[in-house]
Amino acid sequence: MRAAARWTQAHLRAHRPAAVLIVLATAGITMSLLLATTLFAYATDPWQRVFTQSSGAHVWIHTQAGAPAGSLAGLDEVRATSGPFRTVRTSASLQPGGAKATLELRGTERRPATAAPRVVAGRWLDPAADAGAAKGIVLDSSVARAMWAKPGDSLVLSGFRAHLRVVGVADTAEVSFRAGESPGVAWVLPGTLAASTAGQDQRGRTIGLRLADPADTDYVVQRAVTQLGADQITDVSTWRQARAEAEGDNQLLGRLLGGFGLGALLAAALAVGGAISTRIRGHLRDISILKAIGFTPGQVVRMFLALHLLFALLGVALGALGTQVLGGLMPGRIGEARAVWQQLPGHTWLSFVISGGVVVFIGSATCLAAWRAGRVPPVPVARAAAVTRGRGPGLTRRALGLRVPPALVLGWRSAFHHPLRSSAAVARLAVPLLLITVALGAWTTLDRFSSHPEHVGLPAALTARSDSLGDRELHRLLSSQPQLTAYPGAEVQALVPGQTGTITLRGLGTDTRPYPFAVVEGRAARGPDEAVAGQGLLDLLDAQVGDWVRMTVAGRPYVLHIVGRNIETADGGRVVSTSLDTLRDGATGDGAPPAGPSHPDFYNLVLHHGADAGAVRDALTKASAGRLEVREAPNPADQLSVVRAVAVGLIAVLILIGLAELATTVGAGVRDRSRDLLALRAVGLTPRQITAVIVSATAFVTLAAALAGTGLGVLVSQWLINLQGSTSGWGTGIAQRPAVAVLLLVIAVAVVVAGAAAALPAARAARRRLADSAADLL
Repeated sequence: MRAAARWTQAHLRAHRPAAVLIVLATAGITMSLLLATTLFAYATDPWQRVFTQSSGAHVWIHTQAGAPAGSLAGLDEVRATSGPFRTVRTSASLQPGGAKATLELRGTERRPATAAPRVVAGRWLDPAADAGAAKGIVLDSSVARAMWAKPGDSLVLSGFRAHLRVVGVADTAEVSFRAGESPGVAWVLPGTLAASTAGQDQRGRTIGLRLADPADTDYVVQRAVTQLGADQITDVSTWRQARAEAEGDNQLLGRLLGGFGLGALLAAALAVGGAISTRIRGHLRDISILKAIGFTPGQVVRMFLALHLLFALLGVALGALGTQVLGGLMPGRIGEARAVWQQLPGHTWLSFVISGGVVVFIGSATCLAAWRAGRVPPVPVARAAAVTRGRGPGLTRRALGLRVPPALVLGWRSAFHHPLRSSAAVARLAVPLLLITVALGAWTTLDRFSSHPEHVGLPAALTARSDSLGDRELHRLLSSQPQLTAYPGAEVQALVPGQTGTITLRGLGTDTRPYPFAVVEGRAARGPDEAVAGQGLLDLLDAQVGDWVRMTVAGRPYVLHIVGRNIETADGGRVVSTSLDTLRDGATGDGAPPAGPSHPDFYNLVLHHGADAGAVRDALTKASAGRLEVREAPNPADQLSVVRAVAVGLIAVLILIGLAELATTVGAGVRDRSRDLLALRAVGLTPRQITAVIVSATAFVTLAAALAGTGLGVLVSQWLINLQGSTSGWGTGIAQRPAVAVLLLVIAVAVVVAGAAAALPAARAARRRLADSAADLL
């Protein structure tokens, strides 16, 4: 034991720089994984982020106006309360027509400390500015989106004589607004609430309860019902309901970021394992000496395992400490994510799991390498005695005969002289490059949604409708705009065979002017009874392009011929689209009255090239004197915009992992080729040429890894994105390859960085005085 300790101490003194690099590399990988996990949690669970930042309430109790809701604050399980607030139920719409929504108005003097709404646009209520003639209102973001309301807009509310001005939009962790199901939340000053003429049946109280233990939610609800009485409680909502609704909108984002995170973890694992194996292989002479003086194979294994586990523990501790201290100080999204992460439930144990996983993996990789170290014979085996097989020497001579620079020829031979070892190095370097290519593929696909939405089923940038303009007047108004083409449309809910599910039957365009669907299989619908369908609908009906499908609308059957599959991002792809003429007239031809709408419900506006959506919207609003409601068509890329920021962080992490692996490859290459330096000098190569040999060998390995990584990355990116599109109901055909110029740039940068990283160690090795010792033959 004492001998092992003394050897470890001597080993550390002799290889202090290498030990420091291993510890720092482990710390860097640990920090990368912890920060990546933080970003994933921050991006994939926005509800939890808002709940944490706002100190959200676990239970919301809605009661009659005369109920003593404030008494619930005395429950033992309650840590803090939001309210109680006096409330009024009302309906609201934008001043010029607009969509209507049911609101629960809450009267409050100041923003509450518990369940505090997070203002994302505008400002909070100001008693000095919002209590006069122009009374202010702050809307929850979900109802603001549904109403197309923004700060500065004027709202018409039932029961209020004067219009209310929207001064702010805020995020909350409550149940989101859903038309016909749950009202939207809005905040006004108590004086504004008192001005309402609503009846007693529309008034109430609302209190939010933040619990010491979220697991007590159901029990607290029962106690609230018992204490206040079931007849006094009008509604109850919990944090579980709010989270379940929010999670449904972020599954795609979670899958994308989760896949990137697992890939980064694999790349980091391969980098650490390769570094440890290379390090142990570089100390074969020391291991032989230890066995020669009496160390058993088991002692050698335990000694190397303990040494590298010590390095791993130091590195993980340093990485965790650095993340804890520096993470919150980082600028931008990373610093904000780290600050929120420290408040999320379960973050402590997850940090320990990640750190422990790094240590366990390093220990596993060290066990395998240390087991190989235990099998090293006490007497060194001269590798120079081994017979070289293969066609390498002949090819080398022919290449030199063709006047190829000797540095390139010898560098190529050195790079792939040991096929298994070279293949392992190429594979380890290829993994981060593969993942970088996948990230670039996701980025390019998002750009396609933003820059060319017509290619992914989103040709219309705007949607227009009006409750006050007639169909002819509206058609005339839209036709007068030279920057757009208007397609009339309508949607109805239809029942599929067996009456087991509801799908959307949509009529867009006319027989004479068909709508430009993005058809990726089959053809576009051109005649009566013809339609195109999304992947989700085909999966639901177990149908294919070319089949006839039957559905019913208000008891009337529709039989449509599916002639194509289009990219459909709405309603999970469970949409069948035909012309408005077919939807209006019916598709059975039996003389029964049509079940479709008699006039268009809306118009999809396809803008001409170069037209600005905002300018067109303003022009239409002005031309209609505010009677036309125009909104931008929803684009899935809007909710996935955070992927761009996270992709940049992941690419940076993968670059660091690739640099760590590159350092391992360079070190191993310099050490493995030290034995050849005497021979290279003997045949007349100068130190500069020897340096070029080592640099070119590293560049060739990196070039092979870059070609393999980018090539496979393009294929994997296409497969993963189309697989996600298929499972989400959108359908295949949405993936977009990164540009060839971008891929060539990635390859060139990788090779240049590899050559630059190898230049300094190679120059030092080329100028070193070498001795033909046993160390060079091992």
